Amino acid sequence: MKDPFVPRVGGVVSADIAVPEHEREVRFYSRVLTTGEVPLWREDLMNNQGAPVIGLGAASPEYGDLPLQWMPHIQVADVGASVTSALDLGGRELMHRKDEDGNSQWAVLLDPNGAAFGLIPVVSAEAIPPIEAAAASVGRIAWLDLTVEAAETTRDFYREVVGWSVQDVDMRDGDEQYADYSMLGGDGDGAAGVCHARGGNRGLPPVWLIYLPVGDLAESLRIVREEGGTVIKETATDSQFAYAVIQDPVGVSLGLVPG
Repeated sequence: MKDPFVPRVGGVVSADIAVPEHEREVRFYSRVLTTGEVPLWREDLMNNQGAPVIGLGAASPEYGDLPLQWMPHIQVADVGASVTSALDLGGRELMHRKDEDGNSQWAVLLDPNGAAFGLIPVVSAEAIPPIEAAAASVGRIAWLDLTVEAAETTRDFYREVVGWSVQDVDMRDGDEQYADYSMLGGDGDGAAGVCHARGGNRGLPPVWLIYLPVGDLAESLRIVREEGGTVIKETATDSQFAYAVIQDPVGVSLGLVPG
């Protein structure tokens, strides 16, 4: 993801979730994300320049239909049209906010795999918080991907609903080659990945995994375990962690990468 703070069709600007045990969850994320000599995140879960990137809310009856998944907010050209496409293709509507004239403002959906995601209009340039440093140096959603059995069908679902275009990514599972998919935003830059549940991705949950950068990945993984979370997968190159997939104390999955 080149820059999450860009208005564009298919761009992901934030993600949120409503969780039980809210105080415990805030403590977990506050400790896990704020590692390294210069933490990329603040303890209130905004990035280190004060821009809201992720939202951790308390579960309530209002959000009772929402699953325990981090839900990325994806910009689309027309929320209402995207909702209609999603329902026609086997998706499910969880929440759909409209104005007094019946115009769609935002929506939360499930895809046919049960992965949750939000749709919002393309944001205006004026609504993007000013970021003085390069995007790579601040807390952000570094990437997101979805691993499912029916990757081709899922690729086509999001291509139709979001307006993403697709670029094949060559993969190998033993002696067999196959392709995963990089989903490209309206500006042609990568926005997300749709992956087959095979090879190195076998066993990952079929939900949108947001990947959050941390200043010290090894220390963050130590804190994950100390705070009651689980490390599902970790990979290393030359004894340095490349990325990890974890579950928080209430079972929500996400990824961590070095910042």
